[in-house]
Amino acid sequence: MAAENAERGLVDQWRGILAVHARTVCELDRELHRHGLGASDFEVLDVLAMGAAADGGTSFRVQEISERVHLSQSALSRLIGRLEKDGLVTRGMCAEDRRGVHVCITPKGRELHGEVLPLQRAVLARMLADGSAASGG
Repeated sequence: MAAENAERGLVDQWRGILAVHARTVCELDRELHRHGLGASDFEVLDVLAMGAAADGGTSFRVQEISERVHLSQSALSRLIGRLEKDGLVTRGMCAEDRRGVHVCITPKGRELHGEVLPLQRAVLARMLADGSAASGG
């Protein structure tokens, strides 16, 4: 009986995490949509604008981005293609490894990121405040 209760608790906790994630992503998508972005688009721009690549530079290998935004390689490639088409990032071949692709945020991408960053952070603060989101309230 105790084992079943513990298992039920884990399942309930997991489902709570999934629910918070789903609600937060929906809210992010809603807020960012008016700026032409979705939650995943913003995450990629945020990695490029706020982080430092493994080599200390400002361009990231697609694999590095993939590890930070938790998208499949193919989904990330399509997303980067859209961002590139919109002039928010550039892509280029990696000089040291011709199989690798480097991605860099453009000035237009950096400007848009700066514009929507406060919106994204406000959504996170609202949705994740003091654990109340996990309980549905």
